[in-house]
Amino acid sequence: MANFVLVPGAWLGAWAWEEVAAELRAAGHDAHPLTLSGLAEKRDLPVGPRTHVRDIVDEIERLDLREVILVGHSYSGIPAGQAAALIGDRLTRLVYVDANVPVDGESFVSAWPEGRAMVEAAIAGNDGRWPPLPAEEYAGQGLTDGQIERIVAGATPHPGVSLTAPAELARPLAELPTTYVKCLLDGEVPPPEVAEPVKAGHWRLVTMDTGHWPMFSRPRELARILLPAAAGS
Repeated sequence: MANFVLVPGAWLGAWAWEEVAAELRAAGHDAHPLTLSGLAEKRDLPVGPRTHVRDIVDEIERLDLREVILVGHSYSGIPAGQAAALIGDRLTRLVYVDANVPVDGESFVSAWPEGRAMVEAAIAGNDGRWPPLPAEEYAGQGLTDGQIERIVAGATPHPGVSLTAPAELARPLAELPTTYVKCLLDGEVPPPEVAEPVKAGHWRLVTMDTGHWPMFSRPRELARILLPAAAGS
């Protein structure tokens, strides 16, 4: 039995993983969706540069989880990748779901050469938080109107400090057993930092014919992609 630790992307909480978690549990595994500090039901908790990394590590250690498949979506690939390098032999596999991959010394906004100023301005103009996307920004991502309404209704402003803090990697990520899930409606090419470990055979690349939020648009298919990680593949 594996322990899936599911970390949502920007603006979202553990609730975003409900359908995927149900599928994983039905297959006989444990699923632990995690809300990061400053978001959803934890929106009032303080957030510093390393808080989200500690959120993940502390939850795994608090529950004494072993055989961990650590799953990070979108933004949360940044703290999940850093956390994976800290939990030692508790980790079975790291899975990035259409996610940002941490680069030592770089932040989430570092990957936005054209949009960085826009994101930083939005954070500065909203009490240090990145406001959620409006409904029209979810068009073309394989989501129904109801799914979009659910995301927008549940989204909370994202703590800006977590987006601008540079990553600190305890070990090279290419050493970790990793799967990268690329959602093709959000672009067919994964981030540049994914190409080298995939080409070298260190990471596994999987594609989904859906948009950036597959836990809503294709939860059952996403669960089927995650399940082989429980067998170490």
